[in-house]
Amino acid sequence: MKTSYDIIQTLVRTEKATMLEAKRKYFFQVASQANKMEIKNAIEEIYNVKVAQVNTMVMPHKLKRVRQEFGKTSPWKKAIVTLKEGQKIDVT
Repeated sequence: MKTSYDIIQTLVRTEKATMLEAKRKYFFQVASQANKMEIKNAIEEIYNVKVAQVNTMVMPHKLKRVRQEFGKTSPWKKAIVTLKEGQKIDVT
């Protein structure tokens, strides 16, 4: 059985994600097999907040080059979690 910490891998800290925190939206890298209900339950358990909505998307691989060798990164799943009014995640 997967735990909440297996589902939620990391909080994504980018410029866009930081700007959307004012609108109660937080970006997470999640397990690729996780569905929206599992993500919602994991966020509520870990951060003790109420989730209003979960949107997910699979981020495609990126092409990378190291010297003469070409390769690509692995695709990963991103979840955008919107919290209910008055809720907040302390990211410090």
